[in-house]
Amino acid sequence: MNGSTHRRCNCRDQESGKLLGSRCPKLKNKRHGAYRLRQELPPTSEGKRRSFTRGGYESKGEAQADLDHVRALLALAESDDEEGRERIVEMLAKVAQDKAPLPDLEETRRRLHTTQSLTIRITVGEWLDTWLAAKKTRKTTTNGYASHIKVHLKPRIGHLRLDRLNVGHLIEMFDAIGDENEVIAAENQKRRDQIARCKPSKAGRPVAAERAKLAVEKEKLAEMKPFRKPTGPATRQSIRRTLRAALNAAIARQLVTFNPAAHVELESGKRPKPLLWTAERVERWQETGEKPSPVMVWMPEQLGAFLDHASEHRLYAFFHLIAFRGLRRGEGVGQDWTHVNLDAGLLTVASEIVQDGWTPYESEPKTDSSANAIGLDNDTVAVLRAHRVRQNKERLKWGKSWQNTGKVFTKEDGSWLHPDTVSKEFRRLYEEIGLPPINLRDLRHGTATLTHAGGGDLHTIKETLRHSTITLTSDTYTSLLPEVDKAAAEAAARLVPRARPAVAANGSSSTAAPASLPHGRANDEAPRPVETSRGAK
Repeated sequence: MNGSTHRRCNCRDQESGKLLGSRCPKLKNKRHGAYRLRQELPPTSEGKRRSFTRGGYESKGEAQADLDHVRALLALAESDDEEGRERIVEMLAKVAQDKAPLPDLEETRRRLHTTQSLTIRITVGEWLDTWLAAKKTRKTTTNGYASHIKVHLKPRIGHLRLDRLNVGHLIEMFDAIGDENEVIAAENQKRRDQIARCKPSKAGRPVAAERAKLAVEKEKLAEMKPFRKPTGPATRQSIRRTLRAALNAAIARQLVTFNPAAHVELESGKRPKPLLWTAERVERWQETGEKPSPVMVWMPEQLGAFLDHASEHRLYAFFHLIAFRGLRRGEGVGQDWTHVNLDAGLLTVASEIVQDGWTPYESEPKTDSSANAIGLDNDTVAVLRAHRVRQNKERLKWGKSWQNTGKVFTKEDGSWLHPDTVSKEFRRLYEEIGLPPINLRDLRHGTATLTHAGGGDLHTIKETLRHSTITLTSDTYTSLLPEVDKAAAEAAARLVPRARPAVAANGSSSTAAPASLPHGRANDEAPRPVETSRGAK
């Protein structure tokens, strides 16, 4: 197809008013006028001629470069691809109409081959909406994605073109989130200060003058913003993961070739490490009311005290199962009897009940590795048999009103247990006997300590808790298991015979046990009782 570059000006004939075009005598001066390009395009289906023209070039070289670019775009469509050629022609018409820059050759090639629109430039916000609508994840997971997109991603970077998003944009976004956190902290502190000003100065009913003053302060409080939660490091990491997943999907669709979210460094948002409720930590908690870590784990004797106290509760088997076999809360309330074989001592996790806001719904297990068979010890089998007897008695009591959901753990009428119900019952039971606080899910962490103390390694813990990777198991319990290892370290130290007495911490010496008595003490010394930490005095 023909194409050319030429120089034209806007000079007109004085008599007719028509453009002189190439007849203008001033065109002999190379500084007069500007260069234009014209490229013939494939004719319409009716045979009508079409062309792409553009002017305003200062040099012939610039015009020729764009002419070559237009020809390269036209050549992207195969000779027998009439639809592809027509799409490129429509794109060039749109570019000419909008006076937009010529589109990138490689980007156009990708869009052409993936049947993407050549004329529409999708924004980050548009792609996030498209990606979210196609997600087939659990409701809770999808809701998390939707929250990140609505609250953080679309307001801050949604207007940007998807193919132009870069690392700098994301650094600015997360810096802005950090600045907003400072504003939130300041506003929250102002609200706390204002709440303090709304309280009477003395006990009892305030006098009229003070009541009037308090009324004014309360009006000021009503006008202030409510408390807001800052976006912490873990949430920022989650936002980045959401964006990274969406951009990876865009790469798979060949919409972009680079994922800037994979190259943004953020403050670590790792989950808090679990710690044991040792005697020292319990004493400190009793004095101050402060937990050493958001994730705390009971010592074996503390767990035993709880189980003894809860042994007559109708949900005792639920707490026992989580404590010894590490089920998640949703897996426990969602467990079906059809997936429990007490004769074989096996339980298979096949479903769970989770919350969408407050509404519970049944879902598949959290991950593929979560849907696995779990071996049951004899005590747990006996506890579940006793629970089934109790449940059958409740079934007879309710008669036709019994709801046959098939769940192992239910309300008295057989209907689903709400996940939050078991959490509240758990907290109520341990508070009755003064045990240090833990969350119900922390019983699952306790399973890891019991497994390790019983001789299991990280791989055994991974299989018991059904983690997806050994890395997750290691990252979670690197702070917890060394405390459990203390007894093993002491036992190992006693295995080595010594010619000289070992020096104790108090400066006194003790004779090492002979090699033939690895777990004994020199001179048949009677073993001293080991001090244990109790949650309640």
